[in-house]
Amino acid sequence: MRPLLLASAAVLALAATSARAEEGMWTYDNFPIARANQTLGTHIDQAFLDRVRLSSVKFGGCSAGVVSGQGLVMTNNHCVATCVANLSTPQQQYSETGFTPKSREEELKCPGATAEILTDISDVTERMHKAGEGLDGQAFTQAREAEAGRIETEACGNDPKIRCQVVSLYRGGQFKLYKFRKYSDVRLAWAPEDRAATFGGDLDNFSFPRFAIDAAFIRLYEDGKPVETPTHFVWNADKPTEGEAVFVSGNPGATQRLLTMDQLATIRDVVLPLDQLIASELRGRLIRYSEEGEDQAFIAMDPIVGVENTYKRGLGRMRALTDAGFMATKAAAEADFMQRYAAANGAGSDPWSALKAVQPLARELYAPTALLEGGTAMGTTSVAGGSQLFQWAKAIVRGAQERAKPSDQRLAEFADSRLPGVESGLFAEKPTYPELEQIRLEWWLSKTREWLTVDSPHVRTLLGRESPEQLSARVVAGTRLADPAVRRALWTGGLAAVQASDDPMIQYVLSIDADARAVRAEWENKVKAPTDRASEQLAAARFAAYGDAVYPDATGTLRLTYGKVEGSDVPGQRFGAFTTFAGLWDRATGAEPFKVAPKLMAAKDRIDPNAVMDMAVSTDTIGGSSGSPAVNARGEIIGANFDSTVLTQRNAYGYDRNVNRSVIVTTQAVTVALRDVYGMDHLLAELGVGPARAR
Repeated sequence: MRPLLLASAAVLALAATSARAEEGMWTYDNFPIARANQTLGTHIDQAFLDRVRLSSVKFGGCSAGVVSGQGLVMTNNHCVATCVANLSTPQQQYSETGFTPKSREEELKCPGATAEILTDISDVTERMHKAGEGLDGQAFTQAREAEAGRIETEACGNDPKIRCQVVSLYRGGQFKLYKFRKYSDVRLAWAPEDRAATFGGDLDNFSFPRFAIDAAFIRLYEDGKPVETPTHFVWNADKPTEGEAVFVSGNPGATQRLLTMDQLATIRDVVLPLDQLIASELRGRLIRYSEEGEDQAFIAMDPIVGVENTYKRGLGRMRALTDAGFMATKAAAEADFMQRYAAANGAGSDPWSALKAVQPLARELYAPTALLEGGTAMGTTSVAGGSQLFQWAKAIVRGAQERAKPSDQRLAEFADSRLPGVESGLFAEKPTYPELEQIRLEWWLSKTREWLTVDSPHVRTLLGRESPEQLSARVVAGTRLADPAVRRALWTGGLAAVQASDDPMIQYVLSIDADARAVRAEWENKVKAPTDRASEQLAAARFAAYGDAVYPDATGTLRLTYGKVEGSDVPGQRFGAFTTFAGLWDRATGAEPFKVAPKLMAAKDRIDPNAVMDMAVSTDTIGGSSGSPAVNARGEIIGANFDSTVLTQRNAYGYDRNVNRSVIVTTQAVTVALRDVYGMDHLLAELGVGPARAR
């Protein structure tokens, strides 16, 4: 069967076949209950949706699920990797040993981590659309952002336990106010050895079969005590059943299914090549550094995993956008949409033409904007190479400048309603490593010079008369921003303290900030504002043509998708639905990345070889869905999403049920690990799994 069409075409008159029926990352206030029940043979209702929503957690850039009444939450091990790294030292490396506290008193706080549960959704579309009426360019963008800030402040005030967010859906067609219950004290409750969670490494990433226990537990705390969570998923430790219905609730990142063909061409020709080429060099630099010694390998491990994941995901997306058959179906979907629009509106201007006119500017401005400012929502390039010290300095400098203005005149990220999030990240006690910081900065400076050329005025501002090596070494060696007390003092002192600071990283960010702001303003004025305006018109046309049976692009906010446990039978992707511990032992060679974690190997004789480790599911997921609870029709948790296949990476642009497979670590595997490998008896008791279940 050919790949499925874009969402707007896939739901034509709701004449969806069973192959199409599982498509969609649905918002909780527009979930197609009847369609899901018809497709899966289930009987879920609104009460089911409410329980699942209130048991679902957003954890950083990942997802998670509450699994006990005492705030215990399951997510992926790779979602707690930064926490594990921050809590570790070269002498005590929890990634090597696993983190296995024997009681709640031994659980450790994850620096800077927050978790949120979505409690309410309300419509604010009319207010947001009215705010931008009659405006163009940056004035349009600023008016929208200011109104969003006002709405958030009105709804949440200064309550630190609540966060409000105005979410743009359908690329501006709708705006919803999401209200979250926020937890700022998140503690690590269990994490396996890294080699248990990442067995197969980059070779197995985005593939199936997989043999990884990519799971971990965190716990929500408040006032020094575990949070009471009466609404939670019931733990199901049984073997999953092939063909059974599965619902996956999580926070998928950005998809681009509703983009026009012209916009996708810009991503194919400009965005992905830039992101992929420079990311590949960062990976090489990090790998080289990791080979210098044991300490360097420890420092670089988490960053390498992150950049490899990003690179491989981008590779899968590039293949999708260069797949003639896949792109032909998208072109056909757009043609159908345009014909419907023309039939209803006649000849004249249309949103497709407006978006087409923006693309030359988007192509021209993407590189300087991505490299100098970031935040285009198109690609993955990270300013300063992801240097933590630089990001802190930028937050301090920008925050000091912006907080001197009224809230509705600031950059959106510094509105009053969003300052608590900025401060949480800024004051977190995270370790930094000067050598790693210098590698990131040096890479960013050298690639920016290479990409924009030495004659670019941006590059001259960025480097002055120094080389990337000299500048990065100087600002990293001299900065004191690794000390949270220094960061707090600068933030509290405001603009006067920032301008008076002799910290070289602060002074460097001050020296380049005006140029970065100018790049951002040009992007917002020439690309973002006209794109948002035309996208809003396109959304209205889509609603007129297809009604509310169209789901929005993913936006990093809570969604629910559904499918079935099943394998795959297409060229290049043929496999069954399950992997078992017996398969793990068979795959293990004793050499990396197929070397089994020591504690797992030591427990081999205690483990049922037929216990299921991982399973493939036809649910509609993407990056950000990591950690998403996989739930059966009874509302029991049976696993956590942690990956998908390479062919599934086209999911960013359109769903194809034939190849779309999410990879889930099963609760049966987690139970085996807790009981037979790591001796986490107190967690088993909390989950309702007693000693009687042992072999």
